[in-house]
Amino acid sequence: MKNFSLIMLLTAVILSFSSVFVVLEGQQAIVLQFSKVKKDADDKAVVYGPGLQFKIPFISEVRKLDARIQTLDGAPDRFVTSEKKDLIVDSFVKWRINDFSAFYLRTRGDQQYAETLLKQKVNNGLRTNFGSRTIKEIVSGERSALMKDALVQASESASELGIEVLDVRVKQINLPTEVSNSIYQRMRAERTAVAKEHRSEGKEKAETIRAGVDRRVTVMLAEAERNARMERGDGDAAAAQIYASAYSKDAEFYAFLRSLDAYKATFNSKNDVMVLGTDSEFFQPMKSSGIK
Repeated sequence: MKNFSLIMLLTAVILSFSSVFVVLEGQQAIVLQFSKVKKDADDKAVVYGPGLQFKIPFISEVRKLDARIQTLDGAPDRFVTSEKKDLIVDSFVKWRINDFSAFYLRTRGDQQYAETLLKQKVNNGLRTNFGSRTIKEIVSGERSALMKDALVQASESASELGIEVLDVRVKQINLPTEVSNSIYQRMRAERTAVAKEHRSEGKEKAETIRAGVDRRVTVMLAEAERNARMERGDGDAAAAQIYASAYSKDAEFYAFLRSLDAYKATFNSKNDVMVLGTDSEFFQPMKSSGIK
């Protein structure tokens, strides 16, 4: 009897633990009965929120799913515009589960598989929108409209997965490497041609300015030389007039002073040697003064 009571107690404990389950914060759960999702009277899946929940032991299976907003940020993809130009587009998607029964039936609760399916649907929408626009339209201001249209298409196609698409965003749009290199080389050639043209124009203007400056310098030097000669001529004339005036007042004294200047300039150096006759005119002032 004692063993029977112990067995009954143990069975009750096992049944108790088997009939309860805990759903964590940020999760929601569905219950499978005979591999089918448990539904209510309105034929809608019964979804269990966070907390302690109950189920039928040994018959019901619990599948817990992440109910938080998820971010799908995969590798960049290549899309073709309406003008048959390739673009490398980097985008991300914000999504969450809104129909847990449909989500489980379509993906078996595998989030990685669900994201693969969702990525395909979002890319299909982006491919349609990029294919209906040119590069100029995409870059110049229609990106918001493009993302809005892609969000609508992704939401419609993802609803069958039990997924609600909250946002589709294009982070970056680049040209393929080979196209970027081609555009870069073309832009470089264009800029090089423009630079050569500017340098040529600059050299032409520099030569014009240099020629003008040289001409003005030549004219200024010529005018300065002319003015200098005029000033020098005026000075020489004034000096000659002064000499003539002084000579006319006392010619003998003037001649004597000129002789003294000549002697001073001649005998300035002790190393100078002059050989002259005593009857030379150079010593005439000395003879007149009685110097022998």
